[in-house]
Amino acid sequence: MYVKDSMSINPYCVSPDTSVSKALDIMSMNNFHRLPVVDEEGNLLGLVTEGIIAESSPSKATSLSIHEINYLLSKATVESIMIRDVMTISPDALLEEAVLKIRKNQIGCLPVLSNKKVVGIITGNDLFDALVNLLGYKVKGSRYVIKIDEDKTGIIAKISTCFANNNVSIENVSTFRGQRGIEIIVVTSDKNFEVMKTKLVEEGFNVTSAIEI
Repeated sequence: MYVKDSMSINPYCVSPDTSVSKALDIMSMNNFHRLPVVDEEGNLLGLVTEGIIAESSPSKATSLSIHEINYLLSKATVESIMIRDVMTISPDALLEEAVLKIRKNQIGCLPVLSNKKVVGIITGNDLFDALVNLLGYKVKGSRYVIKIDEDKTGIIAKISTCFANNNVSIENVSTFRGQRGIEIIVVTSDKNFEVMKTKLVEEGFNVTSAIEI
């Protein structure tokens, strides 16, 4: 999977002379948490976020009235507070690269650039959605977890053949390596999981879970 498969296309952007209060209004009305700041040609200049605005706003201990605070926010521009050194990514980058960049740098999003222009934005929520899709969790059918002792050549083929021989169509296959060892997760469109579980066990597979999803 690539970044372009999961990113939000043509995200809402603001110009550097947009007031901070206007940026807040845009984020509030559209349930955004950050906005790319671009020039007239769509080239990325920076990023403004709710967190940056909060850090740049007068503290709760200020003697300023709410009207004075709103006035200051209406006069300040996003250019004066935006993040300038923005981590970005290409639409053709692997989705795994986006995950690693977001996690390593502890950031909430990555503007997606093509020829220096903003063509999308990918957030942590987009990556969660991609994970759900990758694991086939939204498929209506059955989910099998098969524990294997060794990830050897041909194991996926053997599992697939067992399903095919029982006329069950596989929708998703993934491998999980963790404290429990190696597990193959198979998602099918068939809901008769009890029968298929029995067939798998008869073929010598260690089925640790079989549920309807």
